[in-house]
Amino acid sequence: MDPYGDAEGKEINVRFLQADSVRANFIVQNFNLETANSLRRVMLAEIPTLAIDVVEVLDNTSVLADEFVCHRLGLIPLCSKGVDDLLYSRDCDCDGYCENCSVVLTLHAKCTGNEIMKVFARDLAVSAGRPNEEVGNPVITDAEGQGSCIVKLRKGQAIHMRCIAKKGIAKEHAKWAPSAAIGFEYDPANKLRHLDYWFEDDPKKEWPIDEERVNLDGGPEQEDQEFDYDAVPSRFFFDVETVGGLDPDQIVTLGIKTLQTKLAQVIHELRGGGDNADGQDFGGAQSPQMNGGGFGGQDAGYTTPYGGGNASVWGAGNPAQGSTTPYGATPYGGAPPSW
Repeated sequence: MDPYGDAEGKEINVRFLQADSVRANFIVQNFNLETANSLRRVMLAEIPTLAIDVVEVLDNTSVLADEFVCHRLGLIPLCSKGVDDLLYSRDCDCDGYCENCSVVLTLHAKCTGNEIMKVFARDLAVSAGRPNEEVGNPVITDAEGQGSCIVKLRKGQAIHMRCIAKKGIAKEHAKWAPSAAIGFEYDPANKLRHLDYWFEDDPKKEWPIDEERVNLDGGPEQEDQEFDYDAVPSRFFFDVETVGGLDPDQIVTLGIKTLQTKLAQVIHELRGGGDNADGQDFGGAQSPQMNGGGFGGQDAGYTTPYGGGNASVWGAGNPAQGSTTPYGATPYGGAPPSW
């Protein structure tokens, strides 16, 4: 029995199986595989969120190195509700950061007692000047209300850091990922035979079937049922789990919006509507340091500091650029080096 088999017409419809502040489990029906997978990829990597991107170390006498603590700070989830009120760094006129493109958090703690002092995400103080009262707040979901543990301090040790949180996407770094995981499945009974199960003795015992999803997908395949070589998947199971910065329904909504924007940009370019001199449209989500921002120019990362173009430090000015060693010859041909 297929409880969702009587969907009216062939229009796309969504049915939620579970929805709360942590995860959303739903079915998308009358869809196609390419679009469903595109939505999954967009929700994973192209939804703008907020994360600590720059850390100014003012004092750190803990046992952890500055770089270690900074990396931990970058992975602390921050509330990204209302992140659209912030500009990307590339679009801001400031030199480094300002209230229009960033949120500043301060971490200042010192241990004065004999017991070990733990510094948590709750100790991050958000500076004034942010666009709304939610964006930039550390995500704290534990019962104690402490959040992630950043560092431990002994008596006399201190830590003082200024953290600049910026808007970005997970394509640049995983710290901007809005979701912990996104489950994606179609054809749970493998009736389309897209999978060949690896097994030792009995595939049915070694690969148990998810009875709930199989029943939601029309039930298991019958033994006397003929195989349809032309069948395509049309029902997809999504399971979106958030890290806390955005609610699951916001991730889905923003994923659809971002995908629509990307498709609109493609149509715009195909119609010859590019407005930029280089034919690129930067209206979509990008990370703070894409397109040369923060790295010294448009061509940063493609040339060495010793020469133009793609010449190496040892080959600049030589007709065979990049093909010689610093001693003037390769070990595989040419004149032997005069040592």
